[in-house]
Amino acid sequence: MSLSTHVLDATTGKPAEGVAVRLDEQVDGEWRTAAQGRTNADGRIPALGDPGAGIHRLHFDTGGYFAAAAVDTFYPEVTVTFRVVDAGAHHHVPLLLSPFAFSTYRGS
Repeated sequence: MSLSTHVLDATTGKPAEGVAVRLDEQVDGEWRTAAQGRTNADGRIPALGDPGAGIHRLHFDTGGYFAAAAVDTFYPEVTVTFRVVDAGAHHHVPLLLSPFAFSTYRGS
């Protein structure tokens, strides 16, 4: 499985560059860090590890991103937990972000 993510800032209409993202995986009921990165100028991390089947989560440091832009935010972090069944498939988890809302979906 390959995993990618993309963060868009809905307030500016532009990619969210520099967002710190951590991938965790659940092993025997415990969370452990599997990979981490920072979004590029296009708001993307094109390859964030190869976690395989199981329960995973992406942790987005939205507070750090907005603080760097001197913008207050209600959501200082966003965590998206998801389950991978087909370990051979590519998974894409996009995040649409604003200081007071966010949304996500399974992308392609």
